[in-house]
Amino acid sequence: MQRLHPLKIGTVTTRTNLVLAPMSGVTDCAFRNVVLACSGPAVGLVVSEFIAAEGLTRANERTLAMLRYKECERPVSIQIFGADVDRMVRSAKMVEDAGADVVDVNCGCPAPKVVRRGGGAELMRQPERLAAIVAGIRAAVSIPVTVKIRAGWDDDSLNALDVARMVEGEGAAALAVHGRTRRQLYRGRADWELVGRIREELSIPVLGSGDVTRAEHALERLDGGLADGVLVGRGAIDDPWIFAKTVCADRGEAAPEITAEDRVDALRLFVDELEQTGRPVRAYLGRVRGLACRMVKGMPGGAAARQAIGASDSPERVLELFADFVLQRRSGLELVAAVA
Repeated sequence: MQRLHPLKIGTVTTRTNLVLAPMSGVTDCAFRNVVLACSGPAVGLVVSEFIAAEGLTRANERTLAMLRYKECERPVSIQIFGADVDRMVRSAKMVEDAGADVVDVNCGCPAPKVVRRGGGAELMRQPERLAAIVAGIRAAVSIPVTVKIRAGWDDDSLNALDVARMVEGEGAAALAVHGRTRRQLYRGRADWELVGRIREELSIPVLGSGDVTRAEHALERLDGGLADGVLVGRGAIDDPWIFAKTVCADRGEAAPEITAEDRVDALRLFVDELEQTGRPVRAYLGRVRGLACRMVKGMPGGAAARQAIGASDSPERVLELFADFVLQRRSGLELVAAVA
């Protein structure tokens, strides 16, 4: 069985079946372009962070800005969330008008502020409402509609298979399944056997999500036929080269060598991309610190570097500290006082 291959999602064909998962506060245009710069065509599809239907339909300026993408990202999927059927349908039309290739319905976010308003994983407990949302969007747009769900609300309501059958019946072109319940949040292990059972039942592509942090994890899931494709989330924050490494592993090739300069270039690109948004530095400084800290995680001396980076007062200072750290680590020198 060929493990890596394009996926057909309605009228859209992806480059591979490795997908950058939607992550709130992470997968904006800037981060997506960093991942694409690092992993190139190994990334089959990118998905935006979730966007509130209420904000879109109220023409909230900051929410509308979240629709931003670059042509080089295609195919690009934009994910929306909400509980009001009319607003979700109108939001999906706005996504289509913005030029996105796919619109994705979030039915998996476990955040209290989302589920309290009836969105995200709460829709797993309201399948009739979810059915109306998917059917309404499918009738209103011409681009493919996809859905991302969880295993269920808790261990006493594992209804993912029923929900999966329902959304396929309402016209969804693909389904992503995170193998944890809402109550689990991100604790414990994702249930990939559940993903495999759902894949056996559906005729549309089924993608699995959860615990894919290394190339071998993605290939193991695909080896066993547990999913048609794999979503990579947190693993891409730590290692935006993970997609390229997965392709190399599939071909039996050595993983690409990621140099210290490559890491510095990736962080510098992230800063450049964020600057292009026109937002004030204070609005994205935390993002720069966060990515820099994730990229030194696990390295000798990384704890001291993260402390210094976290106290930095500008993106330029973060870049300076990050570059000093990774370049010195490359040459085997000890972490000097500048990042202590």
